[in-house]
Amino acid sequence: MSKKNAFYAQSGGVTAVINATACGLIETARKHKNKISKVYAGRNGIIGALKEDLIDTSKETAKVIAGLRYTPGGAFGSCRYKLKDLEENRAEYERLIEVFKAHNIGYFFYNGGGDSQDTAYKISLLSKEVNYPLICIGIPKTIDNDLAFTDNSPGFGSVAKYIALSTREAGLDVASMCASSTKVFIMEVMGRHTGWIAAASGLASEEKGAPPHIILFPEIPFNEFKFLDKVAKVVKKYGYCVIVLAEGVCDSKKEFLANTKDIDAFGHKQLGGAAPTIAELIKSKLGFKYHWALPDYLQRSARHIASKVDVEQSYALGKAAVEFAIKDKSGIMPIIVRKPGKHYRWTIGETPLADVANQEKKLPRNFITNDGFHITQRCRNYLLPLIQGEDYPNYYNGLPNYIKLKQHKVAKKLKK
Repeated sequence: MSKKNAFYAQSGGVTAVINATACGLIETARKHKNKISKVYAGRNGIIGALKEDLIDTSKETAKVIAGLRYTPGGAFGSCRYKLKDLEENRAEYERLIEVFKAHNIGYFFYNGGGDSQDTAYKISLLSKEVNYPLICIGIPKTIDNDLAFTDNSPGFGSVAKYIALSTREAGLDVASMCASSTKVFIMEVMGRHTGWIAAASGLASEEKGAPPHIILFPEIPFNEFKFLDKVAKVVKKYGYCVIVLAEGVCDSKKEFLANTKDIDAFGHKQLGGAAPTIAELIKSKLGFKYHWALPDYLQRSARHIASKVDVEQSYALGKAAVEFAIKDKSGIMPIIVRKPGKHYRWTIGETPLADVANQEKKLPRNFITNDGFHITQRCRNYLLPLIQGEDYPNYYNGLPNYIKLKQHKVAKKLKK
């Protein structure tokens, strides 16, 4: 392929390290000027391409691009916007190709979760159908760790670290007050269908009796009787009980404990509210004083305590995406591969987008204890390497000194 421009976009809920992937991609592309002229980013994800609202990253200094590695959020803006099937709305896909043609874009990089990989795959199919030369690479990202084929998903390691340390710190707080005050603390973490983030809280429990005492997973149907019995026994034995649950915990009928009628742009139910539901149950049945908390956006934006492993892997995937692209590899997603052996080692591999699109990786049953309330040693062995190391941002006046892009607009060439 002759020298072309590249298009990069961020999609879905952002992470503490998604900009590290953007950093790896842009810095690597700048080293291959013979293949990639400029990297354009979509303002607010794929919507930027549809609206021909592009950002010229070549206008940013090397220092600013390097600063992306330490900055949370989505530097170019993200979106929850799912393109329909080609047959349903072909016009949207054709619009993308039209914009790419107008701006000499020959490389398409889409940084997101399962729905985003599906979008990248569909665009790769259409580009072949209309005979437009376009290298399509999906780049993994999701705090939920539910992407298939990759050992773990960029963004998850940092959330896991944040949740594990928050559980430990909150546990110490409750333990100090339980004799005369709060007996139960409940923390509701993200995880619509999978319990990976909830499982990470189990890393805080390194000795018997240490919190969390109970973890509730979407993979295990909620049993009110068994749960209340467990809570009562824990409080009797230790004086207090710390509970971590995923927002997507369901009952035996597969109904969410926190069910709402709201649907997001990807067609997923909006959740949130499982913690107060559980708290009221404990209060009404057992009479214990409680507190509950939702880390919500805090868990995915906490760059100040990001996992060093997560940052390095996120950067490496952005770098690998460009290296695959300039070798004319298309329709793939770079993945993290865990090497066998006693000590944790990893490398970058690849998988076809056709395989990974819309797949969901559940927490294996052998990662959960027999009673369904905690993690096994096998799970701990998997999770622990992912939260290792710190990669602190620079601080100024006592706060992280995060960068902000100038976001130079690319002149439009098409009609609306």
